[in-house]
Amino acid sequence: MRVQTGDHVGIGGFIIAGTVSKHVLVRAIGPSLTQSGVPGALANPVLELHGPSGFVTVTNDNWRDDPVQEAAIVATGIPPANDLESAIDAILNPGAYTAIVSGRSNTSGVALVEVYDLSQAAPAKLANLSTRAFVSTGDNIVIGGFLLGGHNGAGRIVVRGLGPSLTAAGVPGALVDPTLELRDGDGALLAANNDWQDDALQASALTFAGLAPPNNLESGLVADLPPGLYTALLQGRNNGTGVGLVELYDREAPP
Repeated sequence: MRVQTGDHVGIGGFIIAGTVSKHVLVRAIGPSLTQSGVPGALANPVLELHGPSGFVTVTNDNWRDDPVQEAAIVATGIPPANDLESAIDAILNPGAYTAIVSGRSNTSGVALVEVYDLSQAAPAKLANLSTRAFVSTGDNIVIGGFLLGGHNGAGRIVVRGLGPSLTAAGVPGALVDPTLELRDGDGALLAANNDWQDDALQASALTFAGLAPPNNLESGLVADLPPGLYTALLQGRNNGTGVGLVELYDREAPP
């Protein structure tokens, strides 16, 4: 996502569903994206983790700043590749959380916000992942990636691309007409949608799940997916730009 300033910082959300706490690692990646060929990477990301009522906000600039956190992050086996990147190791109760990514000293650039489930056997799961950011064009659309695991068979996944309904939530400059693509780990297109009611079967499945997008111009997909790596690409129809939200819902019950 393209991290800007003010209302256009990057926001990653996730919901922990279940009956017990979950061990997670949240990362904000910027400089190391350059090695993957991503132009204009954010030079120095800053990460804030917000949670439900009573949760004390956690902030991290460089992941090695706190020796205790540094040791815990190294122990996960997936520390950030660059010392200027951010990470937070935490054990979180069920609830809704928000990871805000900004650039130190109000800088801008392309960044990646990630959440890793480090206790997959626990009777709790990451039931929802979302990314809100400014949707531009070309390399600066919003890309939501997810690694689906822990299923014996296919998992029922809902992906939504929201824009117009964000205005009612007080978000300025919302994307007027989002479009959505779902691709597999090889980049092959699995499904695409412009307006969520375009396909009657998909619209029925979204409504049945209670996840029909609030606005007819918004996008939604329902898919039964085997374990693997997937990406959801959110962009504006006819190269429109604005603030958009891409969401993933895992409809399977916690383990």
